[in-house]
Formats: sequence, C-alpha cells, structure tokens
Amino acid sequence: MDEQMRLVGELYERAIFNGEYGGLPEADRALDAVEAELLIGRGRIMHGRYLETQVETPEELPAFERAADLYRALGDERGEAVALFWIGCFHQVVRNDNAAAVPPLTTAAELARKTGDQLILSYALRHLGVVAHMAGQYDDARAFLEESTTLRRTLGFTAGVAANLVGLIYLAIAQGRPDDARTLADEAADLAATAKAGAISAQIEAARSQL
Repeated sequence: MDEQMRLVGELYERAIFNGEYGGLPEADRALDAVEAELLIGRGRIMHGRYLETQVETPEELPAFERAADLYRALGDERGEAVALFWIGCFHQVVRNDNAAAVPPLTTAAELARKTGDQLILSYALRHLGVVAHMAGQYDDARAFLEESTTLRRTLGFTAGVAANLVGLIYLAIAQGRPDDARTLADEAADLAATAKAGAISAQIEAARSQL
C-alpha cells in the first residue's frame, strides 16, 4: 500500500507540475488497489466482531463485494480469490447459507490454485469441507479438509492446522473412527498449545467430549 500511495503522489505531481496527465488512469488503478485492500481489512474486522457478538454488521458483505469488483476490474485474480473467499465465508458463517457460499468459495479455490496462493486455497477448501460435512458428504469433507491441512502444514500455519483437525475429529466420529478421532485430538491439542490458540484449544476439548 505504501508503494501504491507513493506512485499516486508521483503521478499527481507529474500532472500538476509537468502537465503529464496521461498517468492519471494509472493513479486511479493504484487507488483502486489500495481501496480493495482496505475493504478486505475492514471486512475482516467486522467479521471478527460478528464472531464475538453474533450480530451482523450490514457493511460487511458490501465491503467484500466491492473489493471483489475492484480486484476483478484490475485483473488481480489473487486479490479476487481473497475477496470471493470472504464473500463465501460471510454467507456460510454469518447468514448460515451454504447454498450461497459454495459458488464464491469454489471460484476462490480455483483462482487461488491458478495464482499459487496456498493460504487462501487452504481457507476455501476448509470451508468447502464444512459445507460437505453439513450435507453428510463425509468422504468429500475429509478430502477437502485433508488437502487444506496439508497446505497449512507446508506453510507452517500451526493454529490453522489445529483448527482443521477439529473438523477432522468430528468427521472421524461421524464415520465411526473413534481411534482416529483420539489421535487427531491429541495432535490438535499439542499444536494449539504451541500456537497459543486458546479458542482452538476450547474447540478441541468440546470435540473430545463427544468421544
């Protein structure tokens, strides 16, 4: 963002002092990129508040949708993948609407694969796994979550691995694999403790209580 704003200032000065107005469209694009990043940041903070209060913020979804539109217009497929993931996450988590969540999550995963963004791919796959789990499609759910977990291990995203293992614990229970569930719970607990992820630790213990 600092680099984008530096460019905007430079292009402005060229226009004002040198009469070089041809750079103004580039300045607009730089500002659009900055705006999109800010919208993602604000939307994420609003999502965090929802997780605390369970009260929807009306501006959250429009922020992600505006960011997606800006990234798409800029031809930034990686940024678009991020925005689409958050649109899907909003529909799934805030609105409890998996039908509305699947299309943006699926496209987010496709764009993340294309652009090599392993982190956002891991998020999209995780949430697609949740959709499949809730639909009783346990094999598909396990495949999504295991691929997401492999990506997160590669990235060293320890808290994210622990979070995924919670989902895999519940899947193991649902599929009648209690020994696998216990093994997963033990690993998840160790990872959550290492990452100091207290919220995930609580989720692990809640899952373990179902065994």
